[in-house]
Amino acid sequence: MQLVSDTAARQMLNKVPQVTLAFWTIKIMSTTVGETGADYLAMHVGLGSAVTGAIMASLLIAALIGQLQSRQYVPWIYWLTVVLVSVVGTQITDALTDGLGVSLYTSTAVFAVLLATTLAAWYARERTLSIHTIVTSRRELFYWTAILFTFALGTAAGDLATEALGLGFNVGVVIFGALIAIIYGAFRLGANPVLTFWLAYILTRPLGASLGDLLSQARTDGGLGFGTVMTSIAFLVVIVSLVTLLSVGPNTAEKA
Repeated sequence: MQLVSDTAARQMLNKVPQVTLAFWTIKIMSTTVGETGADYLAMHVGLGSAVTGAIMASLLIAALIGQLQSRQYVPWIYWLTVVLVSVVGTQITDALTDGLGVSLYTSTAVFAVLLATTLAAWYARERTLSIHTIVTSRRELFYWTAILFTFALGTAAGDLATEALGLGFNVGVVIFGALIAIIYGAFRLGANPVLTFWLAYILTRPLGASLGDLLSQARTDGGLGFGTVMTSIAFLVVIVSLVTLLSVGPNTAEKA
């Protein structure tokens, strides 16, 4: 029975793309699109946070089903799921903060504990947290649960820094960008690759959100005034272009 299970696991190719410059570029832009797109639907279209949340949650479930049913990495399914996880993770934090009045200090701490618990359970069960071995459905479920909590934690921590602590999105771009650069430097100097990956993944969320605010907010508020529509469209075009290139190029998923 164990032999059959192991054979089935080997038949599934790794479901996560290689961690390259394209990976991080799409990740950051997905975060920005998720932030500005959700704001546009909720505020400018007038759907409200509840309806927007229900729509995005439904789309995420559909995308996750498609992602989980695939036996290998399919770029457009994977990145569509990332964008939708970004939106839903952000809305969870916003619902706690704006809807229930939960302190950003509290939500940041809670999501940090939930993420740590998920990673601990993942490691206890699989003995690895490497994204290069997402070759079973169980590992993939651990992976997407962790990804959801990274977005929720990144949103809470980012809002805590830029709003509660008053740093603003201009300074936020610099600070979160600098932290990611430091983590990359530590990785190049031999720091644990799994730890540095997850730390960078968390920080790309507030970096993307701060970048989105910097581009979309009015000049009177310290932004560049491009608006949420133009910012979302521009970033979405880049995402679609990169994903298309990945789709028609060589298989970018790493073998386990």
